[in-house]
Amino acid sequence: MRNSLRLLCLLIGCNLCCGQTPSPSVRPFIKIDAPTVALTHARVIDGTGAPAREDQTIVISHGKIVSVSEASVAPPKEAQILDLKDYSVIPGLVGMHDHMFYPAGGAVFHEMAVSFPRLYLAGGVTTIRTTGSIEPYTDLLIKKGIDSGQTVGPHMHVTGPYLEGPGSFTPQMTELKTPEEAVATVNFWIDRGVDNFKAYNFVSRAVLGAAIQAAHKRGVKVTGHLCSIGFREAAALGIDNLEHGLDVDTEFYSGKKPDECPDNDAVSEELIKMKVSDAPIQETIRDLVAHHVALTSTLPVFELFVPDRTPLQKRVLEAMSDYAKIQFLGNRVALDLPRRDPKTGEVQPRAWGQAFKMDMEFERDFVKAGGLLLAGLDPTGIGGVIPGFGDQREVELLVEEGFTPVEAIHIASSNGAQYLGELDRIGTIAAGKNADLVVIKGNPAEKISDIENVETVFKDGVGYDSAKLIESVRGLVGIR
Repeated sequence: MRNSLRLLCLLIGCNLCCGQTPSPSVRPFIKIDAPTVALTHARVIDGTGAPAREDQTIVISHGKIVSVSEASVAPPKEAQILDLKDYSVIPGLVGMHDHMFYPAGGAVFHEMAVSFPRLYLAGGVTTIRTTGSIEPYTDLLIKKGIDSGQTVGPHMHVTGPYLEGPGSFTPQMTELKTPEEAVATVNFWIDRGVDNFKAYNFVSRAVLGAAIQAAHKRGVKVTGHLCSIGFREAAALGIDNLEHGLDVDTEFYSGKKPDECPDNDAVSEELIKMKVSDAPIQETIRDLVAHHVALTSTLPVFELFVPDRTPLQKRVLEAMSDYAKIQFLGNRVALDLPRRDPKTGEVQPRAWGQAFKMDMEFERDFVKAGGLLLAGLDPTGIGGVIPGFGDQREVELLVEEGFTPVEAIHIASSNGAQYLGELDRIGTIAAGKNADLVVIKGNPAEKISDIENVETVFKDGVGYDSAKLIESVRGLVGIR
């Protein structure tokens, strides 16, 4: 952690530590910075789930959206004009599982204090929730630097250190053994500026329940990637959000014991023998909705485990360091090799493909039942899930899942803002809201892959050059 903090301060000249004026290092990434800007002749996909509106003008002034109207309405004379014919404008994405760290191998993670903030913003993500922190002090310092204009990145909701129990697979997580430790941890980190918490695999019900109560007393929400606790147990304890979906819910495993995390492969192998339409799974969906528990979709991190469907994009590989690239490709090749029984030598089927399809169906049914589905990417797993690019891939996979493009954009923008309590400021395109907007070449309302064609990202009315942000961190993912 100490090295990451030192590196970050060196890179931005320690200006953020001293409260000085915005660093000149930010200026090369700014494409548009005028008091009033008019985006004319644009296709507007407003994030509400409504159909796209053609030939619109969005007027931005001093960081806010002033108006959205037909292009026939003349923009203000003082406005800088951008003619966006053949372009679409969507609200800034709200990434709800957007870590600031990346797998380094051997159950260790490296903080990406430089590359990740730039890549999130370059991909059109203007607000993130970190959803678990390995270096919370570093994350808080990055947020401070972004907020003060000293460095480039999205608005950040910093999550505290993982609320984990004994048995953690990585030494970078504190293991909480008692409810008292949980309460002390929650209050300590809220005092230091975090505004969300995430529970993890080996936490006990007593510890999680105490953490939730302590967080709620301070107006802070708790999410979880759980294993020792099933989804319905967590809902009864008052959890606000659950991460990843059906494949991590262990409540359907016949060998499940209270407060114990079973083997993942055993859980998956039993789960794929069920159907999402089965009564127990549908009852879980109804229970989550009744308890107002949101669900975060993180399809990109799971997609890479599915045989024969890895999207090996050039832009993703170019963002990675040589070591990170080699590690990822090696992991991916290993997953495509046949898995054999160590005793008989017989080839055993892998559960990931079927589990991935079930996760998609589970999310669709959750939304149909009235649940609040959020979107994120989770840049962990076997590697290869890259900020910004992965957030765009999540939207594409939501469409593959069965949502329309405008519904998928709504999930990835408005729903996240709603969960964070910020829908009055961000998440949709409307007069009075923050000018957090993404300018895209093409029409993602008809061809969702066009969401990858981001050219300019407005955050608080300032337009950032996506291509320059990406180029500035080429080869850095996995290093810093």
